[in-house]
Amino acid sequence: MTDDVAVTAPSPPGRDTKEQRAWYWYDWANSAYVTTTATVLMAPYLTSVATSAACPDLAEGERCTETLSLLGIPVSPGSLFAYTATVSTIVSVLVLIVVGGIADRSRRPTRMLAGFAWLGALAASAMFFVAGTNWQLGVVLLMLANLALGSSLVIYDSLLIRIASPDDRDRVSSKGWGFGYLGGGILLALNFGLDLFHTNLGLDRTVSTRISLLSAGLWWAAFTLIPVLGLRHVGGTLAPPVERSRGVVGGSFAQLADTFRELRLFPQTLLFLLAYLFFNDGIQTVIGNSSLYGIEELQFSQSTVLGVFLFVQFVAIFVPAQNIALFVVLALLIGLVLGGSQALSRSLYSQLIPRGREAEFFGLYQAMERGTSWFGTLTFGLVYQFTHSYRWAIVALVVFFVVGGVLLSRVRMREGIEAAGNEVPAVV
Repeated sequence: MTDDVAVTAPSPPGRDTKEQRAWYWYDWANSAYVTTTATVLMAPYLTSVATSAACPDLAEGERCTETLSLLGIPVSPGSLFAYTATVSTIVSVLVLIVVGGIADRSRRPTRMLAGFAWLGALAASAMFFVAGTNWQLGVVLLMLANLALGSSLVIYDSLLIRIASPDDRDRVSSKGWGFGYLGGGILLALNFGLDLFHTNLGLDRTVSTRISLLSAGLWWAAFTLIPVLGLRHVGGTLAPPVERSRGVVGGSFAQLADTFRELRLFPQTLLFLLAYLFFNDGIQTVIGNSSLYGIEELQFSQSTVLGVFLFVQFVAIFVPAQNIALFVVLALLIGLVLGGSQALSRSLYSQLIPRGREAEFFGLYQAMERGTSWFGTLTFGLVYQFTHSYRWAIVALVVFFVVGGVLLSRVRMREGIEAAGNEVPAVV
């Protein structure tokens, strides 16, 4: 394969190519961070560190009503994680689109994938050092890890189009998600065991949690080697070259403006993105804050919450306090919806992208993707800050599912695929 070849030979239906098998492993690699850190442990852990800073003399069972100062803005410790995710996304909106534009003009996009993945893994591993009242370090590392994750996923998702034919993308995308749930679930199981038996190992819960955070970063870094090596010959895309005087970065910024202008020419793509913005924001905000809700509002132990999320992880491959049965049922439903919706959304969106602009358009998609939604997290954080109730914060998210569902029902997929100049798959 030469440097300019972008697309691998399509595989026979239902059979994986070596590139597809390598591609699956990045879902396995990054899901360790997404599951253990971003979804389960970091929200309650960062909240506890922030609470120790704001209310050092807080008695057990009491709710902290003091605030922290973040750039001069008063922030409730219970809203800190949600606000951090919000700021991460606002920064991501521009950064990820630019990353996509650069990746579309890179002859070796896998190298960019590796750089962002290992930067994120380094930030995730460094969360081991967040302790005591040092919530500021946690905020910085969480933002850096989320931004690096989103940037790597822009490139990773765009490679789906290079390695799978239109009729095969649902299968490949879903298999990648399933592989990710399995990988994330295995590490979560190991961390569940560490949490359950931390006293037998001579550790307190804070140290065992920090070790779990470190393990997610190391897992992410180590398993990224497989897709980096396996996809190293998958070249650039079909994006038009930029003038030599403007360079790759300058040309990508110019292309950013074109992206927004051209979205008007693809109304079904735009409508799908708007629908995805709403329903995915709702899903991601619920998932990202549900461990915090379980520990702080429902008063479950960290071991119980870890166990429930372990159950959800393998299923997906408000509730009265202490009612574990209803909490598990809710988790079951979330797991089923999350796994299917995210896998199919990625493959559906790939059909609506104009040829040669894959990474660039996936930059828009990733700005609204996992863990980086900001409408939902901002709503969640504000409702909690004013009510001091995670129940009302969760209830406020219902509107995102309603609006997203209505918009999605109006997307005409066949028309959008044809407008983007793509081959219409056998099943739409």
